[in-house]
Amino acid sequence: MRIDNALVVDDEAHARDDLAYLLESSGRVKNVETAASATDALVRLQESSFDIVFLDIRMPGLDGIHFARTLQQFAQPPVIVFVSAHEEHAVEAFDVAAADYILKPVSAERIAKTLDRLEQRTGSADVGSPPAAATGPAAETSEELPFVAVEVAGKTLLIDRGEIRYVEAEGDYVRLHTRDDAYLIRASMASIAARWASEGFVRVHRSYLINLRHVADISPSFNQTLIVRIKDAAGTRVPVSRRRARELRDRLGLSVQGS
Repeated sequence: MRIDNALVVDDEAHARDDLAYLLESSGRVKNVETAASATDALVRLQESSFDIVFLDIRMPGLDGIHFARTLQQFAQPPVIVFVSAHEEHAVEAFDVAAADYILKPVSAERIAKTLDRLEQRTGSADVGSPPAAATGPAAETSEELPFVAVEVAGKTLLIDRGEIRYVEAEGDYVRLHTRDDAYLIRASMASIAARWASEGFVRVHRSYLINLRHVADISPSFNQTLIVRIKDAAGTRVPVSRRRARELRDRLGLSVQGS
């Protein structure tokens, strides 16, 4: 069996590094990466494809069980193996379709047994290999999560992407505005615009991306620009640049008035 990519998620550095070392030493895992939290893991999973996630359960913020439920929303979810010092979560673990449940401390022999089980489960096929119909760029796009994980006061919040009214650029970050709140995440406006285009988000300005589902009205402004009023608590007015105004009109099937 060949496993191309494995992700180890554990908030304890020594446990994370030890497990990564055992997987690399097994000779049966091509690439092993690590994440110190579920939030970090979500970012990694959106950037790269992983066949297996070795997941701790008790972690600050989003715990392993809830994170595993999140992974089940992926079009091609990775195989989940829980690694925990506590055996009382085993029933919950298998409720979320975990392939195995390893108790800490982990040994090379126990890892070998897990890999054997995975081989029996998948047969001759490689772990995580999608069917032919699910390969290519479209498959990667379909794995975009329906929410965004943000850190607030030491906690991880999952913000439903559909609740985001507009996105505002702030240097190397973007601010996600909901009806009443705003959340800062590290991302580029270009990447957000490309990834969320199919969900009704439209770039209207160098610094703004709007969710068409939450537009109250659109008004003409000077020099063929537009102003979009957002359905939020403040009735925010977002500028639309001249070039983006033409694109927005085309997107909405609007003709240019008075020209």
